[in-house]
Amino acid sequence: MSAELTKLTTYFGERDRAAGGLLADELFALYGRERVRLSAMLRGIEGFGHHHVTHTERLLTLSEDLPVVSVAVDTDDRIEALFPQVLALKRRGLVTLERARPLGGPLQGGSGPLLPDDVRDQAKLTVFLGRGERVGGRPASVATCALLHEHGAHGATALLGVDGTRSGVRTRARLVGRSPAVPMLVIGVGPGEAIAAAAAALTSVLADPVMVIERVQVLRRDGRRVTSLAPLPPVRAHDDAWAQKLTVHSSEDDRVDGHPLHRVLVRRLRGELIAGATSLRGIHGFQDDRPPRGERLWQARRHSPVMTVAVDTHERIAQVIGVVEEVTARRGVVTVEAVPVRVLPPVARS
Repeated sequence: MSAELTKLTTYFGERDRAAGGLLADELFALYGRERVRLSAMLRGIEGFGHHHVTHTERLLTLSEDLPVVSVAVDTDDRIEALFPQVLALKRRGLVTLERARPLGGPLQGGSGPLLPDDVRDQAKLTVFLGRGERVGGRPASVATCALLHEHGAHGATALLGVDGTRSGVRTRARLVGRSPAVPMLVIGVGPGEAIAAAAAALTSVLADPVMVIERVQVLRRDGRRVTSLAPLPPVRAHDDAWAQKLTVHSSEDDRVDGHPLHRVLVRRLRGELIAGATSLRGIHGFQDDRPPRGERLWQARRHSPVMTVAVDTHERIAQVIGVVEEVTARRGVVTVEAVPVRVLPPVARS
């Protein structure tokens, strides 16, 4: 099996439709039929797409059209073969194909070093879990965030999936019940050596760890600049174009002028005509030196971590870095990743 994987990410709305029905249902039915090794559908809480209409859970009239992010991971050849079928379902909008390396579990390929050379400075680790997995009597997602924090990661967010596949088997969340087999993700970012140390520790405590590592730039942490936006790498023959994926890790109790940081960020990015942005609420995580935290009875929204993701051209992301720095002047971890883009909607520029 190839030591390199491809992560296919699509951004759309809950009410977007394909020929046979809702796009979300058709897309994950496809992943199930094709037995995609890993996939997960993540439901956003706020965002906008190429029409620049904000959709948010705060407005009842729009609550059924929240933004959705789907992630599918498999070997390069399987994702490339699957890609035309995905485009046949999703004929507009944003699709990215990102290269990643496996660190363990059924996707492990080859016997190379744990930490590739191109992620030794800063790295992003994605850990795929089931909702019901536990470590030492506590949820595996909580244990994963704790290990990332203990080993010096800058931030981590645990995200619940509502549909997806693991080892090619599709499982959907039920309206009632725990749905223990439904996939979920924990995404951690930080210094490469810290991420590698956390990954090594996770292999000893998780029953069947599946982890992928990707290169990332950490631009800011808690109001301090870590590094500057780097130029894009050369476009490869099989990629249409490179874009930048901007991610801001924050908490719902982070405020900008009295408003939640992620809401201010989405509003400001929309005003800058960025192609699209989506905020995803996590259930546990951290973005600073404080211990990991998450949902609490009666206080879920005050402590839950939030990831806000925006993808656009390198030039457009470079132009809004000043806005992002203003919004994250006191809190938040800001990262960027160069990602190959296959479908990027045209956006009217003012």
